[in-house]
Amino acid sequence: MKKIIKLSHMVNDFAENKDVAKKIRIEKIMPALTEGHEVVLDFGGISGATQSFIHALISDPIRKLKNVALDRLVFKNANDDIREIISIVYRYMQESLD
Repeated sequence: MKKIIKLSHMVNDFAENKDVAKKIRIEKIMPALTEGHEVVLDFGGISGATQSFIHALISDPIRKLKNVALDRLVFKNANDDIREIISIVYRYMQESLD
């Protein structure tokens, strides 16, 4: 089953608040992943994000659930800038798991 999280409902046009990212991670992402769901993070309507926002959003699931998170986190409607930040965070987290 897929859990779709529309981030535009929780952040402004520019996603930068780490506390909001942490709340999304704790209340939505982690429970869905631990229940075995694929989690679709929908960035529709968001023009940009800080690296600290993305890190707060996905680093803990990757650290705690490793390949489960890597396999089940999906990023939808993320523009090239946001995808690049996601890639940076993914690479950083994968290196820290080795």
